Amino acid sequence: MSSSVETLLTDLKQLGVKPGDVLFIHSSFKSIGPVTGGADAVFSALEQAVGPQGTLLLPSFNLIQDKALRVQSWNVQTSPSTVGYLTEHFRLMPGTYRSDHYSHAVAARGHDAKWFVEGHIEQEGLVSPWDLLPWGRTFGTHSPMARAMQRQGKQLMLGVDYFSSTYIHIVECLLLAHRRQSDPEARYIWLDRIRLGEYWENIGQISHGKVGQADCRLFDIRAFVDGLLEAVIADPLHWKRNY
Repeated sequence: MSSSVETLLTDLKQLGVKPGDVLFIHSSFKSIGPVTGGADAVFSALEQAVGPQGTLLLPSFNLIQDKALRVQSWNVQTSPSTVGYLTEHFRLMPGTYRSDHYSHAVAARGHDAKWFVEGHIEQEGLVSPWDLLPWGRTFGTHSPMARAMQRQGKQLMLGVDYFSSTYIHIVECLLLAHRRQSDPEARYIWLDRIRLGEYWENIGQISHGKVGQADCRLFDIRAFVDGLLEAVIADPLHWKRNY
């Protein structure tokens, strides 16, 4: 059976999406199943769910494997998003704003959308392996992902698992900042997203449900980051990625 704007909207409300929400969305269009109206219907349902005071943010990353090619190929207006069909469709929708970052750009629509993306050029806040002039700090104070946290944003995982959760990079950056307080030469530790996701499933306040045919999760971003950071600070090597 094909989903419609109306049924998707009902699903989103039952999951816990509310008017005024700031949603950072990781997504798999295929997982939703057949949708009358396609991707446009998905975003119509999402926009209706958050209402005129809400905001949608999606990764619009340029994750070409070769970092040099990322830099050479980057154009904020024309470089496609490489992280899924819905992200590229969203980027191309009229009225979508996109941050200017060669690797980890974010796209936004809705209330204060331009504000969410315009600070990505700033050189302030967390240090990460993707920081490269003339672009701003990838996950810095004024980055779209940090600003979503500042606005009490929620993460919507639409048919994807925790391997897709880019917010674990913010946990990695916070861990690095913590370790460098005592060791200025401390190196970045890549964390195991899947195991941290399993940990979060046990300790977090998470709403589970279906949107169309997709298994979904909805939770508070700051609680997610803070909960994982506490665990990885206590034992960084236990959570280190081995793949």
